[in-house]
Amino acid sequence: MNKYTSGLIKTLQILGLLYLFLLSIELIGLGFKLFGKEFAHALMETTSSPFVGLFIGILVTSMVQSSSTVTSIVVGMVAGGTLTISGAIPIVMGSNIGTSVTNIIVSMGSLSRRNEFRSAFSAAVVHDFFNVLSVLILFPLQISFNVLGVLSKELADIFVGSSGVTFKSPLKLIVNPLASYLADLLNKNPVLIVILALIFLFIALRYIVVVLKSVFINKAENFFDKVIFKSTFTALAFGLILTVLVQSSSITTSLIVPIVGSGILTLYQVFPYTVGANIGTTITAILASLVTGKTEALIVAFAHFMFNVTGAILILSIPFLRNIPLWGAKKFSELVYNNRYISVLFLIIFFFIIPLLVIFLSR
Repeated sequence: MNKYTSGLIKTLQILGLLYLFLLSIELIGLGFKLFGKEFAHALMETTSSPFVGLFIGILVTSMVQSSSTVTSIVVGMVAGGTLTISGAIPIVMGSNIGTSVTNIIVSMGSLSRRNEFRSAFSAAVVHDFFNVLSVLILFPLQISFNVLGVLSKELADIFVGSSGVTFKSPLKLIVNPLASYLADLLNKNPVLIVILALIFLFIALRYIVVVLKSVFINKAENFFDKVIFKSTFTALAFGLILTVLVQSSSITTSLIVPIVGSGILTLYQVFPYTVGANIGTTITAILASLVTGKTEALIVAFAHFMFNVTGAILILSIPFLRNIPLWGAKKFSELVYNNRYISVLFLIIFFFIIPLLVIFLSR
């Protein structure tokens, strides 16, 4: 076998494994949506306070595995008059935290390989630490002064009267037909769909790292270091643009997790990339709000955008704040290095049990 044939086979292997990886992410989303979309919708209608709304956003996004989906639903509910602007903004803030569940699930594909898991887990939870820090800074300001509402109202006034624009994710066009077919094959049983998704995920992650290391690691390292992740700005811009194109921060941030696990990229390189993905994911809700033609819906969509932009500017521009998510992710990954069960407990307790307790104890 000559080197060209070998290279072609390896390239096809990577493309096939990447497709399997994306298919698993789509199936996880489908499964979780079947578990709780109606329950999530009912929860959002019963927002009793901004604090509870924040935890509703975390829980609902953890359940449906997509902040874009949650913010689009919120925008639709505001447009329909079933949710107020003041009730909607904390939910979209919470959705930013909930969306990082997918990253953590992906990192667990390396659970049996201790060193790889530590690196992958740090890349997954840096997204959490950044989003939690953004909420800690901006949530009190929102409650006290409605800063996001005021800024978003100014932006919405500019766009009032704009015609609706739609854009379909090219990755969804490729992956969704097979995912829907498999879901139908399993009678849309959410448990079976999630199990199948996790099997696909673990297979894809196990072998894609092996193939990447054996074929592309030197070229990839050189390309990433000198082009995409050369600076904070280029990494952030790449994360933003890629997420706008695929309309899912879960996909773009999850893609980077196994690459960090394999040692091609570092936690410090991918941090601004995840921040860019946060901003890019807001495009879905903005498009949805333009379709509704309602000023209130536009305000909520722009609140999501302003929340992410403001958080990015504040945290990335102040060294002390910038180091907090990096330090937290590094220390937490060192903790789970020797106690890997903690990662599973964290996933269950932080994203599901605590929000549920807050929501139901507040009633």
